[in-house]
Amino acid sequence: MKRITKLLSIAILFGSLLMIYSCSEEFLTKEPPGVAAKTIIQTPDGVEALLVGVYERMQNGSSMFGGAMTSDWTYAAGCSDDCYKGTSTGDQSNFNLLERYEALPNNPYLDNRWTQCYDGVARANVTLQFLWQTQEGPSPLDAGRAKEVEAEAKFLRAWFHMQANKIFEKIPYVKTQEELGDLAPEEVPNTDAGWDGIEADLQYAIDNLPVTKYNNEVGRANKYAAMAFKAQAHMYQKEYPAAKLLLDAIISSGEFSLAPEFSWNFDMTHENNTESIFELQCTTTATAHSAVHGSGCNFHQKGPASCGGWGFFQPSQNLFEAFQTTAEGLPVLDPALRDPLEHDMGVKSDEDFTPTNHPLDPRVDHLIARRGVDFLGWGIHPGDDWIRQQSNGGPYMTKLFMHAKSEQSLNLNGSGFYNGKNYRTMRYASILLWRAECAIVDGDLNYARELVNMIRNRAKSSTPVMGLCTSTKNLEKDPVVDWTQPAANYVIEPYPDVEGQYPFNNAANALLAVQHETRLEFATQNHRFFDLRRWGIITETLNAYIQHDIGFRTFLQGAVFVAGQDEYWPIHQSVIDLQPGIIQQSSYY
Repeated sequence: MKRITKLLSIAILFGSLLMIYSCSEEFLTKEPPGVAAKTIIQTPDGVEALLVGVYERMQNGSSMFGGAMTSDWTYAAGCSDDCYKGTSTGDQSNFNLLERYEALPNNPYLDNRWTQCYDGVARANVTLQFLWQTQEGPSPLDAGRAKEVEAEAKFLRAWFHMQANKIFEKIPYVKTQEELGDLAPEEVPNTDAGWDGIEADLQYAIDNLPVTKYNNEVGRANKYAAMAFKAQAHMYQKEYPAAKLLLDAIISSGEFSLAPEFSWNFDMTHENNTESIFELQCTTTATAHSAVHGSGCNFHQKGPASCGGWGFFQPSQNLFEAFQTTAEGLPVLDPALRDPLEHDMGVKSDEDFTPTNHPLDPRVDHLIARRGVDFLGWGIHPGDDWIRQQSNGGPYMTKLFMHAKSEQSLNLNGSGFYNGKNYRTMRYASILLWRAECAIVDGDLNYARELVNMIRNRAKSSTPVMGLCTSTKNLEKDPVVDWTQPAANYVIEPYPDVEGQYPFNNAANALLAVQHETRLEFATQNHRFFDLRRWGIITETLNAYIQHDIGFRTFLQGAVFVAGQDEYWPIHQSVIDLQPGIIQQSSYY
């Protein structure tokens, strides 16, 4: 069991202790049931337990759709050109409105996200308050550890606010009453994106967290995690010089490197590897789980790997075609020049279908589940027979959340709706690609190419998905597979190390290369929508995606992404009603 889960059990234990009071003549001298007794919480163990409770909220809170906290699968990928909602037509109709860019302030998904972000903020603030009170009492924490606890809590407070400002253009940055002074937390207005508070809290974490993790518990934040998220905050604001300083410090530390295999970032047997900077720790038991939300609902609903899944989160044809390469193994950066690739939309599993032989980037089949390719050891994917409603969600599924068949024994409840697969929230590949962007801004195109090629060379040297399927039908019952051969025509090469050669011949083309590499490396993960927005290309990209996939996915008919209005989502009306005159709705709504 993961260490952070053990700590969470301690937090639960402290919660249980609060409930042990029974009816007796002494009840007048005891805390009411369910009230946190200061004598219990204002101790080193109590404060540590509260802190673990803040980490727990990163799991995704109570909503796997509207909350979607750590994985951001709903907003980052499901509302971008990477994925469709998937599943059946009427399932989660509120999601339909998000992916068509038609969500209004009454959409419950938005209430879920706001509530879960500020639940995490509230937990962080309660932890800080009890920490400070404990330090003034008879059983304080060691002074050094107290600084670290404060730094961890402020790191988490910044993270939860950042998860809010990804979705809502203006947010309140809520601190403790002690920090706010005369202003009550519920009176903090949403006047801006909250970047000043985010940066200040992350800087405190950088200044006070060690490079090692407390008690060697891998789920903890450390100095490097704080530096990485502060760099991300600067990248979102186009503050490239400030981001570059942090990125260079992480790179030069020598603490991180790309994992030897691309797939190690998504499996259960290589968790917390050299590429992982901050990782959500997940596990399952016979009776409980700490799985990342997005796991079960995005599993297959049909086939041997269904695990009771609901069939959400299906990759787009646009994304699949983005993985094509030239015969020389280089990306096709201009979408207008990409070839249409064969797909099995509308083709039954017992009908003939020949998958494309077009050169492909090998990362495609580590991330996208498609017909004729092995699905994580569960068998050759037969297409329609494993798709919940192909006519609505398309012919593809994701692999990101599902565990391999060989990893089934690592889940203590077998292959149920949840699994114990970690989620790599922040990894070193982002650091390299962000630094490449900074290099382009500086005019250092050679260094940008070098960094991008590190990513491409890792993809080239990684073991591809194996199993060349030579049959064209009845793949589930009688596949003909040569397991000594790669599953598809994988061709990938680094960009030529030639100064002035396309696309590193000018800044505009070089940026296209970095943007495309970022999409491939982080496809179906927690980046795409937010990257398009910060690059300033979201409107044209998503409208082009709609036009590209509209014949393939009829639900897109009539959808339009409106510049400005659709770059953020509206605040739920219940929040406005709860804090009238304080929380202001976006002017677009």
